[in-house]
Amino acid sequence: MSVKNKFTVARVFSDHCVLQREKPICVFGTASDEEEVRAALFLDGKKCISENLAVAKEGRWQLYLPPVKAQENASLTVSTKNESITFKDISVGEVWLAGGQSNMEFELGNCTEGTAEFEKEKSPRVRFYYTQKIAWMDEAFFEAEDKTSWETWESRTRNAWSAVGYFFAKRLAKKLGVTVGIIGCNWGGTSASAWMSKERLERDSELSSYLTDYQKACSGKTKEEQCAEFDAYQTYHTEWQKKCDALYRENPKIEWAEVERILGKCQWPGPMNCKNPYRPTGLYECMISRILPYTLKGFIYYQGESDDHKPTLYYRLFRELIDQWRSDWHDDSLPFLFVQLPEHRYRQDRDFKNWPLIREAQEKVFKTVKNTGMVVALGLGEYDDIHPKHKKVLAERLALTALEVAYKIPQGKKTAYPIFSKAISKANSMILYFANADWGLIFTKDEMRLEHYRDMQKRQNLSVPQNFTGFELAGSDKVFYAAECTVEKNRITLTAKEVPQPKYARYGWYNYGPVTVFSKAGLPLSPFRTSVHDEEKTQTEHAAIQQIMET
Repeated sequence: MSVKNKFTVARVFSDHCVLQREKPICVFGTASDEEEVRAALFLDGKKCISENLAVAKEGRWQLYLPPVKAQENASLTVSTKNESITFKDISVGEVWLAGGQSNMEFELGNCTEGTAEFEKEKSPRVRFYYTQKIAWMDEAFFEAEDKTSWETWESRTRNAWSAVGYFFAKRLAKKLGVTVGIIGCNWGGTSASAWMSKERLERDSELSSYLTDYQKACSGKTKEEQCAEFDAYQTYHTEWQKKCDALYRENPKIEWAEVERILGKCQWPGPMNCKNPYRPTGLYECMISRILPYTLKGFIYYQGESDDHKPTLYYRLFRELIDQWRSDWHDDSLPFLFVQLPEHRYRQDRDFKNWPLIREAQEKVFKTVKNTGMVVALGLGEYDDIHPKHKKVLAERLALTALEVAYKIPQGKKTAYPIFSKAISKANSMILYFANADWGLIFTKDEMRLEHYRDMQKRQNLSVPQNFTGFELAGSDKVFYAAECTVEKNRITLTAKEVPQPKYARYGWYNYGPVTVFSKAGLPLSPFRTSVHDEEKTQTEHAAIQQIMET
């Protein structure tokens, strides 16, 4: 039986879109079954430089245009026997998907470097498409999607572009001499499980806990009841958030406990149900699937904060996400570049030491999953704020990593983050060796973060040694003490009077604390521990302030 569908081209195609150079270009949409669809790419509106055709099946069509080199001022015409759609001002260059949560979403207009960028930049070779942020597929979803389109620097909404995505693309465009397009697919406060399919989560007995937690929350409620429940929450939370923002404007140092005493308990992220954007698989269905399989060069990704309650599962969760996206795009070697979490802790929270576990999992992914790149962000976090407002340095480090991983342009010291390699225990000391440290390491005091760390620990009735270096040693009892350190070229020697026979060492093993070791090129040492302790394989807790996860 024939399926009757309206002829469309997926909304990720529009005027000003960027198509990936030197790879088969996937074009797709809907049409009636057996309808023939032809797509052709033209240069200057005249010369056809690539074309192909497909026949629609089950209401959808998809074809691949033969690869072309970088171009400007191209047009794409997609037609059937009776209809034709033409998109103009197309660039053929580089396309990257910017995924993750709020620190990838963080807007150019709100970052520290944004104002200067708007004042000095005239027309950078960067374009942006934002996959719409609606997490429930009703009629309004599709009406809103029809209004989405690619944007150029002349767009009035450029201030809402991802700051990391923009600076990443700008640096690549300058180096490669082509237009770079960013597809924004991110949402503040989201777990990696929101960006994966149900089938992926179900196939792992432990990762499926994300689904079972969600299913228990929805149990016994119809979809209508769930939607009504979430709509009521949104009305409440919108007003609550306005009042919360007003309190922080009046007193930026107000304690969270006092905020909730005045306003009532924060209910973010709301009831976990079929309309909640933070539900497992929700944004995979409502965002990722809407732009699949638009031809890409690769992915940049900044996420992990919202999985800190299950940190020991993060390696498997993150690895599965990478494999899922690569499989969906039919290329198991697509470059996947990501940010290792920086230092962060709200001043009134206990140090759950869950972020070190997330960072450890991220480094393990970097070491074990091919064609990945990791940017160590330690030193780029902000005290008492989960959203570092300086985004340019981080984004440009991502761009340098892309040049090396995706474009095979060696960057030498610029991407060589020191990483722990091995440890040798002596009678009363431990010697640590590091990869990417042939040029030498530098130890520097970090009085500012040390003071913050000391203040946060004091709130928990804990003390921090005056000369704390970020390194700690433990003996066979696994009780850690602050260690003194001596840096000698590419190795570090640790000692602690409380540990005469050191067996374990760690560095930066806190959510927020001093950042003291760098390569001579200024890149931070990735946090580490010399041994994994079985007793730490437990769930932990989120930070207390959850609504600030959103932007």
